[in-house]
Amino acid sequence: MTHAFDRQYWDEIWQGDRAGSMGSGAPNPHLVREIAELPPGTALDAGCGAGAEAIWLAERGWRVTGADIATAALDRAAERAAERGVAGQVEWVLADLSAWDPGTRFDLVTTHYAHPAMPQLEFYDRAASWVAPGGTLLIVGHLHQPADGDGPSHGHGHGHGQGHGHGHGHGHGHGGDAPPAAASATAATITERLDPTAWDVVTAQESRRVPDGHDGPEVTLHDVVVRATRRH
Repeated sequence: MTHAFDRQYWDEIWQGDRAGSMGSGAPNPHLVREIAELPPGTALDAGCGAGAEAIWLAERGWRVTGADIATAALDRAAERAAERGVAGQVEWVLADLSAWDPGTRFDLVTTHYAHPAMPQLEFYDRAASWVAPGGTLLIVGHLHQPADGDGPSHGHGHGHGQGHGHGHGHGHGHGGDAPPAAASATAATITERLDPTAWDVVTAQESRRVPDGHDGPEVTLHDVVVRATRRH
């Protein structure tokens, strides 16, 4: 089944029966590992969903913009930020990431399983364009699997609106199905689009992991993780 990944699709996901689990996740472990030692600055979480990553960053001193296409996801994110005492450090923006222009660049641009209504690698190009000189790009995405791949599904209720793997209106809301091939990538297909004269690739990793605290049958997530620094 193909999906448009448009506003209607993600609003329906976030108003459906998976919204509760999608909105309660912990921050992505790849973000925690890759970003914990960076000095805080300005950050954009593109496809922020229920805000787990944006809130984690805010708690560590980052000034965060969380953008997502799903109103219900942003409402939940704002509630969680208030509960954690960081409401003043995060700006929530209703945005279609396939067309939105933030009007500024950020010290960190991160996205987690986001797939708006445009080709996946072109979306990553857009995300890269929002990184300030000296800043960091962190992409956590669905790893492209061969047609006969033996991996269990990614359908773990992380549906980042246009993005996140935790119920961010752009992302994991595929039920029991693995994400469509059009919403996946490999480390090589991502890094080869980063101009080596402009970017230093720090991490290019493909991994399998079982998420902590997942309810229901065990799932294995097939992730691609790319972190790169834009040169001055």
